[in-house]
This record gives sequence, C-alpha cells and structure tokens, in this order.
Amino acid sequence: MSNPSLADQNLAQFANWLMYSAIAVYLLAFVAACAEWAFGSGGRGGRTSVESSAAQQTPAAPSRGRTRSAVVGGAKESGTQVLAPPASAPPADPATAGGDGPGVAGGNPKADLVGRIAVSLTVLALLLHFGSVLARGLAVGRPPWGNMYEFSTAFALTASAAYVGLLAARKPVRWLGVPVLFSVLLTLGLAVSVLYVDSAQLVPALHSYWLWIHVSAAIISGGVFHTAAVVTVLYLVRDRWERAVADGRGQGRGAGLWSRLPSSHKLDKLAYRLTGLVFPLWTFAVIAGAVWAEAAWGRYWGWDPKETWAFITWVAYAGYLHARATAGWKGRRAAVLGLVAFATFVFNYYGVNILITGLHSYGGLPTN
Repeated sequence: MSNPSLADQNLAQFANWLMYSAIAVYLLAFVAACAEWAFGSGGRGGRTSVESSAAQQTPAAPSRGRTRSAVVGGAKESGTQVLAPPASAPPADPATAGGDGPGVAGGNPKADLVGRIAVSLTVLALLLHFGSVLARGLAVGRPPWGNMYEFSTAFALTASAAYVGLLAARKPVRWLGVPVLFSVLLTLGLAVSVLYVDSAQLVPALHSYWLWIHVSAAIISGGVFHTAAVVTVLYLVRDRWERAVADGRGQGRGAGLWSRLPSSHKLDKLAYRLTGLVFPLWTFAVIAGAVWAEAAWGRYWGWDPKETWAFITWVAYAGYLHARATAGWKGRRAAVLGLVAFATFVFNYYGVNILITGLHSYGGLPTN
C-alpha cells in the first residue's frame, strides 16, 4: 500500500484543524444556549406557566350593580344582541395547553438575543464540521466514514444538521439546542481523544460503492434517531412535571425550565414523527448491508454480530412504530420503548465494534 502524498497529508491535517475549530465553536454555542435558559428564567415575560395559571384561575372581583352583557361589534341581528362568552369560563390546563410553550427565552429580549447568537454559532460550527468531514474524504480519496473516528464525526454532523434543519424549517425547536449540542460535543470529544486514527486507505472488504450507499444511510438514520431520542428524554421530563402540576406540586427549582418546553403531547408527537420519517431509510440501510454482504462474502446474511444487532435495532424501532400505530401506545410506555431502540443502535456501533469480534471488526480503533 502506497503512502499518502504530502498534499494528502496536509489536507488531512487541515481537516483536523477544522474539526478542532468546529468543536470550539460548538462549545461557544452550547454556552450561549445555556445562557439563554438562564436569562429566560427572569425579566419581562419570565413568569412560568404555573404562575400564569394561578393568575388566570384567580376569580375576578364581583362588579357592583347589575352586570352588563358585552355586545360583540355593537351589532344586532334581527333585534337580538350577540353576547360574548361569560368571563368566568374556566381556563385550559396550563400544563398541556401551552402548545410550543413560551420558548427558552421566556419572553425575555436579552435571552432571545443570546439564543439567536447560539443558533448562529451552531450554524458556523456545522459549516466547519462539514468542511472537516469533506477534507478528510478528499485526503484519502474515499467516503470519510471508513473507521470509528470518521463514522463518529459524520454521525455527529447529521445530528447537528437535523437540529439546524428543523430550525431552517421554522420549527420552534431552540429548546433542543442544549441537549443536542451537549451530545454532539460528547461524540466529537470521544472521537478526537479516543477513536482518532490517521487517515488511511480502507481494508479490502470496504472497497465498494456500497460504502457510499449503506453507511451513509446508516449515518443519516442514526443522526435522526439521536434527535428523536433527545426529544423523548425531554418528553419524559416535561411529562413528569405536568403530572406534578396536576397534583398541586411542580413549583420546585426546575419549574421555570420545564414550563418553557412545549407540552408533553407535542414532544411525544415530534419524537414519533422523527422516528417514522427515518425508519424507511434505516430499513433500506439494513437491506443494502445484506446486498453488500453477498457481494463481499458470498451470502446475504450470516448472523455476524453487526448484522444481528442491526436487525435487533430494526425490530425494536418497528415494534415502537407498530405499538403506536395499532395498539395505541403513547406517552411513557412508547417513550421507554423508543429509548430502548436507540440504545440498541448505540450498542451496535460502540459495543459491537469494541467488545465483539466479527467480520465487521474493522472500526480502525487506535492501538498502543
């Protein structure tokens, strides 16, 4: 195997510097996202939905004298006045009627500005991240996901891109910034400190155009599954808080945070939609892997550990979607099943590559 040229080495080093720069900007974006939550806890519009609920539910003082009925628009139809609904109508449950919630900024202009800065920094970090992955691929003249380091950086890229994509679609999901950026930083930190290997050519089994198809489908699926798992965790937290509010509690330290999340119903629905959106792609990734296995080893399926756990992941997510669509599973039971499915995906990547020996044991782990 020929050594890489000096130009390729320089390009690989440039990819590393871009990665370090992306991590630094991601860190700044994470700090700004945390600051938005902190600033949003007070100031104008900083009342929690619990406090707003108390204000709404306080009965109005009775007026003196005879109560006059309000006339809508001052109009009459056939001599009959159109009356407004009585002012004493009971308000909706604040824990579930919040829709998308007051947002992370909680109506505080300073917090909103910091949140916008966090989003801008995230987009900049995403561009640097993409440049690093692209430069790594150009340096070796192949898809940049031939080992665990490269797969991890590409996986984190898709997770970050999924978050930015939701923002670009004008979805009010800035509340995803802290958990998504934290997990992206954790993945990239593990990649550069533990999984890093120098750029090199692929082992013979990976020399196939199916590397573009199969692995890229798995990376995109994993990034969206990751975002869905983050939303599911937030759903469990918000749902627990809503139950506490219903029981007359929920006034603890976290009340100001959880009240600014969307309602548990919206979080549950978003996690379900993200999973349903990407599940066909994951199905394709599993099928493409079987086709590649036939081309490389002469059989479509051999119950190799990687194949087995890919199938287990498929079954887990299929069970999650089936339970929701046919058995009516919603809420915490479905959330737990969704997190179990994502755990199988994570184990398929880290556990199988590190702990189990098989035909797929070419993750490129660094050796001492």
